[in-house]
Amino acid sequence: MSSPTQKLRAAVLDDYQGAALRYGPWQQVQDDVEVTVFADHLHDEAALIERLQPFDIVCLMRERTPFPARVIDALPRLRLIVTTAMWNAVLDSAHASARGITVCGTQSIQSGTPELTWLLLLALARHYDKEAASVRAGGWQTGVGTDLRKRTLGLLGLGTIGTRVATVANAFGMKVLAWSQNLTPERAQLAGATYVSKEQLLHESDFISLHLRLSERTHHIVGAAELRQMKPSAYLLNTSRGPLVDEAALVDALRAGSIAGAGLDVFDVEPLAPAHPLRTLPNVVITPHIGYVTEAAYQMFFTQIVQDIRAWLDGQPLRVIGHEAAGS
Repeated sequence: MSSPTQKLRAAVLDDYQGAALRYGPWQQVQDDVEVTVFADHLHDEAALIERLQPFDIVCLMRERTPFPARVIDALPRLRLIVTTAMWNAVLDSAHASARGITVCGTQSIQSGTPELTWLLLLALARHYDKEAASVRAGGWQTGVGTDLRKRTLGLLGLGTIGTRVATVANAFGMKVLAWSQNLTPERAQLAGATYVSKEQLLHESDFISLHLRLSERTHHIVGAAELRQMKPSAYLLNTSRGPLVDEAALVDALRAGSIAGAGLDVFDVEPLAPAHPLRTLPNVVITPHIGYVTEAAYQMFFTQIVQDIRAWLDGQPLRVIGHEAAGS
């Protein structure tokens, strides 16, 4: 598509780990495309638009940078958007398509997030942060951990990821409860869980883990009222999307000790502000949205991003995201 004398320009956004060039076979497009990788994140929309003015292709990592219609409209050179995964809640793919911009995605690997969920849950149950800090400071044991056997895990959402979390919970000898708007008792039973109402799950669970897609009906599905229904000894885990939980209400509950603690990998605004209270609350185990950040996932993402660009250059785009996949 590019002329022999002028290459197209592609921007890779939010490459926090400098992984894009290591994991993608960019030599497949090097004769046609000049690739620029940005490791930082721009919260300011005007600054983002200014940065992207020279680019014909933009590559998005999941939902790190919102890409609504007004951003798309402000980029007259834009001809191709590639996003990791086949669905991106902050990308208006329908509007891009209507503007004649091709939108392509990649496949996903869903093993990393359930694994990280268990890292956070076990860290909470065994007070990992405090015990590790004590050892590093020259001390020794400081508290008493919680057994998982015979404890109750409540899963808000029982799709692919929730089901994998349930499988491990059963191996630990936990009782598993599950609820979502579309879940049936039969589907829950097949996944090794018991279907209950949302209220029963909140009242009975020792650990509650969210595994839902963010949408209008799941936004703040755990708010102040739901947090009040949890046991004071219970923990909340969120490795899905930050706005599933009312973050301000969660901070209040953690500060008041009305729940025992939280394990969080996702937040309302990412990267999390340096002075955000969730960074310092003692009853929180926190990670920087790394649930899907694994070698296998990145290998797939960046390999298929390059494949998508190459196929588009050749006039045969792959994994095109149509109007039905619009996220905003």
